[in-house]
Amino acid sequence: MARMKAIEAAVHVLEKEGVTQAFGIPGAAINPLYAALRKRGSISHILARHVEGASHMAEGYTRAVAGNIGVCIGTSGPAGTDMITGLYSAQADSVPILCITGQAPRARLHKEDFQAVDIESIARPVTKWSVTVREPAQVPRAFQQAFHLMRSGRPGPVLIDLPFDVQMAEIEFDPDTYAPLPVYKPAATRAQIEKALALLDEAQRPLIVAGGGIINADAAGLLVQFAELTGVPVIPTLMGWGSLPDDHPLMAGMCGLQTSHRYGNATLLASDFVLGIGNRWANRHTGSVEVYTEGRRFVHVDIEPTQIGRVFAPDYGIVSDAKAALELFVQVATELKAQGRLKDRSRWAGQCRERKATMLRKTHFDNVPMKPQRVYQCMNRAFDQNTCYVSTIGLSQIAAAQFLHVHKPRHWINCGQAGPLGWTIPAALGVRAADPARRIVALSGDYDFQFMIEELAVGAQFKLPYLHIVVNNSYLGLIRQAQRGFEMDYCVQLGFDNINTPEEDVAVRGYGVDHLKVVEGLGCKALRAHRQEELRPAIAQAEAWMKEFQVPVVIEVILERVTNIAMGTEINAIQEFEPLAECPEDAPTALAALLD
Repeated sequence: MARMKAIEAAVHVLEKEGVTQAFGIPGAAINPLYAALRKRGSISHILARHVEGASHMAEGYTRAVAGNIGVCIGTSGPAGTDMITGLYSAQADSVPILCITGQAPRARLHKEDFQAVDIESIARPVTKWSVTVREPAQVPRAFQQAFHLMRSGRPGPVLIDLPFDVQMAEIEFDPDTYAPLPVYKPAATRAQIEKALALLDEAQRPLIVAGGGIINADAAGLLVQFAELTGVPVIPTLMGWGSLPDDHPLMAGMCGLQTSHRYGNATLLASDFVLGIGNRWANRHTGSVEVYTEGRRFVHVDIEPTQIGRVFAPDYGIVSDAKAALELFVQVATELKAQGRLKDRSRWAGQCRERKATMLRKTHFDNVPMKPQRVYQCMNRAFDQNTCYVSTIGLSQIAAAQFLHVHKPRHWINCGQAGPLGWTIPAALGVRAADPARRIVALSGDYDFQFMIEELAVGAQFKLPYLHIVVNNSYLGLIRQAQRGFEMDYCVQLGFDNINTPEEDVAVRGYGVDHLKVVEGLGCKALRAHRQEELRPAIAQAEAWMKEFQVPVVIEVILERVTNIAMGTEINAIQEFEPLAECPEDAPTALAALLD
């Protein structure tokens, strides 16, 4: 046993639980933790420019590598409330992050002390556990419980709030004998898997819907095995994108109201059975339950018991971790195949591939200013299958999901349900901190980019290079498109005549903020592209700068002001605003590469 400050015991626990990286901003009420981090020297720290940014960095860090848990740190009062958006984003997408806040001394908690707020209560609805630790001896156990909860069942975030005097008090603690608590994950039984496969066997046109739970469980390889054994096509959700490579013969496209493919929606509507694994039946994926479920049966596998039947009642439900379920699915399917008891699904899979090859949206536009569709065509040709995309929300993200290609798990990093503007920059920095070697391409519209643009200085200071493509139409594009239903275009224009724009720079006059100057002022590098033929040289220059200077590099692409992206209110009623594909340039990536 050793006598130490409670906060020093907390740092020992962080080390034992595998934490090597933290993001945050020091302050008076959390300085004891920073003193302990400095004393131990085992956990690296990246200084954010905004505490919300730190929470999104932690989230990007968790999402990038299986087993990671991002840690973000802030002082009392507004630091905690600034983290709420990050906690909400993490909870919504089942991402474990640990937020640690300082707090006023216990004796002042109910005296309206400076920067004293009941963050425990504020954070409770958006965390798995939110606690203000009021007894010094409970500090190491609170941290132990936090990691147990974040890893058990459906993953999610935790907030630990530490009064100043609790941090400073001395306790007895033995770090040498500390051990993490066993993680609890429910597992399917063989009988349940056999029942699910029996229901699948009765179907003529079955599909697997692969959710983000497969990514969280690090089970993408098992999904591919299972799909290949059974010959059943796969439709990933937005959070499950990359669990099966986009060019895999059984990858049938995404389904949904916005982030979907024409062929994915058509295939879902043609199916008669769906096996959902690790998914939530989110409304942007399903549209109305009536349209989505009509004429088909459902089996739902999810780690969280309360998710089964929450949106609609499946024909059969299994509470299980995705990896545990898929291990049994592979085992039982292997036995059935050896016995010749699996149906031949090649005809149905061939029909799905035919839709995938023909039901395409047009990308080969020659307009100047550029249409966004052409930007994504250029990106598909410029970036390889190892590219990791980071994005948040808006028309830029919706179009990205419709046109880009993802080939690996954890290579589409996107906050799916919460969608906070400003998420992209700090999340990309968190991904870079987690993986120094990965090719990272972040994608933002101009408004998302402006929300937390100050975090680029973090990338410059801590040498966290990545490529950020900003598609600039000087509009709140998604909201403008939604306002069509109200016959208005109101308070969504971002453009203005910037008095600092040179007279000769006609192409960007009226677009408002000069992103290049702002980016360079924050210590990074930036370029601008107006035409499709300028994009590949810009990307080459950006990658050279990243290698030379080790800072984020931004490519701003000037878009036409108004382009409506395909979407609708039902999966069988998507409005296609632009012409559909009618030339080989709009073909999938493999063919496009041959044409380049």
